[in-house]
Amino acid sequence: MSLELFLLLAAALFSIGLFGALTQQSVVMLMMGLELMLGGVIVGAAAVWHYIAPDAADGQVLVVLAVTVMAVEMAVGFAVVTALFRAREVDMTDMAAELKE
Repeated sequence: MSLELFLLLAAALFSIGLFGALTQQSVVMLMMGLELMLGGVIVGAAAVWHYIAPDAADGQVLVVLAVTVMAVEMAVGFAVVTALFRAREVDMTDMAAELKE
């Protein structure tokens, strides 16, 4: 596969994630949009890294590390959302804005 196809996939993932992050009011859907955006960035970075230095394993290690960080970040985010929902039944971004008062 060519670099252009990987970058097109990365742009599509980022665009879908951006649309989801900007249009959804549910905290969970907002987090999913952000994860799609981050996934698109990782796919693009991995594709460019592969085509710049195909023999170096540095890019693969960086991608595995980034995916691991994404998983941990999503788990912590869902834990915070679950705690907010259980404590105050907050599940929309508008309701979460009232927490700073």
